[in-house]
Amino acid sequence: MKTFALPKSERISGRQALENLLENGRGGTAGCLRYKVVFTGAEQARIMVSVPKRQFKRAVKRNLLKRRMREAYRLQKPSFGADILFVYISREVLPFQTVYADMAAALERLSALKDEQNA
Repeated sequence: MKTFALPKSERISGRQALENLLENGRGGTAGCLRYKVVFTGAEQARIMVSVPKRQFKRAVKRNLLKRRMREAYRLQKPSFGADILFVYISREVLPFQTVYADMAAALERLSALKDEQNA
């Protein structure tokens, strides 16, 4: 049975990994998401999600959007190894279906970037 858990090992932690991602990452946007990625030789991808406090003052809304982004990612985990940062850029709280579709588009673009890098 396939498990869709998102354990600690699949989350970016540590200053060095984040600095490497921000300095050397390639970025892009997909709908309500901005992403930055560094491809690694690891088996699985590690992610970090962020919602700007400037756009959503209430922590309740920020936490809701982060949960939606993590769940959308969790249901569509990629099979390549990378460190990925997702930032929510829309100014409004969008429904889960929209976040899910935008996450699918982002992961598809990341997969294309990975194939392009390997070629």
